[in-house]
Amino acid sequence: MAGGPLLLPKDFHLPFKASRSTAGPGAGSVSIVLEFEGLRVKKAISREQGEFELHRSEGQLTLTHRGGPFLDQVVIRPTIYHSPEQAFINLHQECIYSCKFCTSPHLAKDVTKNLDLEKVRNMIIEVADRKDLCAVAITSAVVGTPEATVNEIIEVVRMVRIELGRDIPIGVEPYVSNLDQIDRLKAAGANEIKLNVETFDPIIFEKICGELDLDWIMLALEHAVRVFGRGRVTSNIIFGLGESDEDVLEGVERLAAMGIAPTLRPLRLNDINRSALEGVLGPLEPVRPKRIIHLARESKRILERHGLSPTTYQTMCHRCRCCDLVPFADI
Repeated sequence: MAGGPLLLPKDFHLPFKASRSTAGPGAGSVSIVLEFEGLRVKKAISREQGEFELHRSEGQLTLTHRGGPFLDQVVIRPTIYHSPEQAFINLHQECIYSCKFCTSPHLAKDVTKNLDLEKVRNMIIEVADRKDLCAVAITSAVVGTPEATVNEIIEVVRMVRIELGRDIPIGVEPYVSNLDQIDRLKAAGANEIKLNVETFDPIIFEKICGELDLDWIMLALEHAVRVFGRGRVTSNIIFGLGESDEDVLEGVERLAAMGIAPTLRPLRLNDINRSALEGVLGPLEPVRPKRIIHLARESKRILERHGLSPTTYQTMCHRCRCCDLVPFADI
C-alpha cells in the first residue's frame, strides 16, 4: 500500500484482467492484486518504471524492491469488480462536493463509467455464476442531491437481490442527508453500511471537506448502528493530512465505543489531488510504513477492548484487504 508502482516485465502477460478503479485510493490507476503469506495488496502497474519489480523464476512469481530481494513468492489474484471475491461497484464519479483528497471527480472521461441501473444489472448478470463472488458493494459520488443518489443505490440493492437470487452480503457506501435514508437502505436489503468521517481533526475537516458537516456524520453513524447493528457499520479515517497519531486513535476510540470498526487509510497523494490538498494544508509528506503499522497495531488494541474486529465484516474494504492494513487479518 505504501510506495510506488509495480514494474511488469515487458513480455509478461497478466493471467487476469487488470483492475481500473474509479473510487478509493487507486482511483484512476490500472492495478493488480498480489497475495503473499495470507496478505493482499493492490498495486498500480507499469511497463516503464516502478519502485517494485515483478519477476518470473522457476514457474513462480517473485518481487524485488529497487532491485533488491523483497518477496520470494507472490500470486496474482483476480478481481471481480474493483476487488477480489467482491463486485464493488462505483455508480458515478462526478460529485456535487469537492473534498480535496478525492480524485474520482477529476478522472478523464475515458476512465469514468457513469453507470445506470441497466448497466449495473448487466454487470451483475455477467458475474453471477462466478464461484468466487462472495459479496456485492455499492458506492457513488453524490450526483444532483444526496437523496437522489441514495434512491439510486436503493434501486441497485433491490436489483442485486432479485438478479442473484441468493442471500449474498451487500454493503453500501453513500452520503446521507437524513436519517430515514439509512432505514431505507437497510429495508432495501443492505447488510452493512459505510459513512465516512474522513478526519476527526475539525480544522483539517473544514479545510478538506468544508461543504460537509462532521457533527451530522457522527449523528448518522450513531443512527446507522441502531439500524444495522454493532459490527455492521464502518467509516474511513484518513491519516497523513497533518493530524497527530493521538487525533487518529481518539477517533478510533470514539467509533469503537459506538460499535464501529473503522478503516484507517493512509493518504494517497498523486498528481490529481496534490495541488488541491497542499493548497489548503501546505506541503505534505508521504505516509511512512512505520506510522501505518503503529496506527494499525494501536487500532487493534482499541477494537479488541470493545469486542470488535474488521474480520467480521462481509463487504467493502474490510472484506477486500487490499489498500489498508486490517487489524486481526494483517497485523
